Amino acid sequence: MSTQKSAPWLSFLLMTFGTALVCVGVYFFKFPNHFSTGGVSGLSVVLGEVIPATVVTPSTINTVLTLASLLLGFLVLDKSFGFKTVYCSLLYIAIIQVLEWVFPMSHPFTDEKLLELFFGIFLPALGSAILFNINASTGGSDIIAMILKKYTGMDVGRALLVSDIAITAAALVVFDVETGLFSLLGLAMKSVMVDSVIESLNRRKAFQVVVHDPKPVCEFINERLHRGATVWNAKGAYTRQEQYVILTVLSRHQAIELRNFLRQTDPHAFMLITNSSEIFGKGFLRA
Repeated sequence: MSTQKSAPWLSFLLMTFGTALVCVGVYFFKFPNHFSTGGVSGLSVVLGEVIPATVVTPSTINTVLTLASLLLGFLVLDKSFGFKTVYCSLLYIAIIQVLEWVFPMSHPFTDEKLLELFFGIFLPALGSAILFNINASTGGSDIIAMILKKYTGMDVGRALLVSDIAITAAALVVFDVETGLFSLLGLAMKSVMVDSVIESLNRRKAFQVVVHDPKPVCEFINERLHRGATVWNAKGAYTRQEQYVILTVLSRHQAIELRNFLRQTDPHAFMLITNSSEIFGKGFLRA
């Protein structure tokens, strides 16, 4: 079931957990290694090296830029500016600053840059995917995208990609070739990981079951799995026998239960099972 229909406390918990994952990945892995993979955090890494001031750390710049984008969102987007994004943005700023005070990072955890890059990309990607899945974000470049979408005919996705590439490429100049190449690799990994995690979070099993007697199958789906189903009449192309097709969508665990039930009660049933991550309707995503 979609988290949009879940209890408010669960949505709040997911926002907090997702934001915390982003913060851990950014602070412990991106900042110490100077991985600039676009967005506000990437720009903060670059500016933290360019600005000649010991008191201005990437964390401080990250806070300033996030607050600036948040303020801009309040002024420009007005009521369309979501509470979830405001909460996650403020929490993101707070956690980053607390981490800097409690766990100052003068150098990376390890000398394995590829390992550090993986966690620096995977943790924020997982956190961002959780937030995107409940229509929330940590603000920053996402707020700028909202503003561009509202006032221009610009392809926002392409504009953000170009800006991310530019910020990432700046690491080649500001730091060194190795760091710049790792940052470019991280940008490519980020775009793939976020999409993959979102798809995985929403993945369901769509069943099309062909049976002679639909009643026991529908009763199992309705009463045991607490899901709905649609039934329609069909006819075998070769046998010309009257049959029924049952359509239902289930979670992975429920799919296993239904498959085991059919194997026990109707081993001749024909099952077509497909993965689907975009299902709209009652009990799933809102259209």
